[in-house]
Amino acid sequence: MIDHVSLGVSDFKRSVAFYKAVLKPLGFKLIMTWEENAGFGVPGKPFFWIGTPGYSGPIQGAGTHTAFTAPDRKSVDAFYKAALKHGATDNGGPGLRPHYHPNYYGAFLIDPDGHRIEACCHKPEAKAKSPAKPKAKAKKAKAKTKSRR
Repeated sequence: MIDHVSLGVSDFKRSVAFYKAVLKPLGFKLIMTWEENAGFGVPGKPFFWIGTPGYSGPIQGAGTHTAFTAPDRKSVDAFYKAALKHGATDNGGPGLRPHYHPNYYGAFLIDPDGHRIEACCHKPEAKAKSPAKPKAKAKKAKAKTKSRR
């Protein structure tokens, strides 16, 4: 439905460094730049753009909310930590938001220009893998089968 989103930023270099760091845990990269515009996304498809506006007015961010899809909850946590490290302000730490749905796991921040950003995962928590069965029993069973032949 939406092809891309663009946000105005006040300090282009700072914002490029910020979004490179916070989008990396989600699997998104800086795809292209020109002048003071940068597009982030996946190879061949930048879908999130930042740039300096073509006017000298204030950056409008208070009403903007951009949520990035995360592949898992660990990526949401990494996004949150990277954002804080690079100058974001906490606006709701990583955690479940069951009022959206039972598996909604998100982290909310405010970027250095005042834009509200989020990373969210809609998947249930990954279950720990059970330990593999010992191979010794399988070897004994094969040995018994061979001795019976």
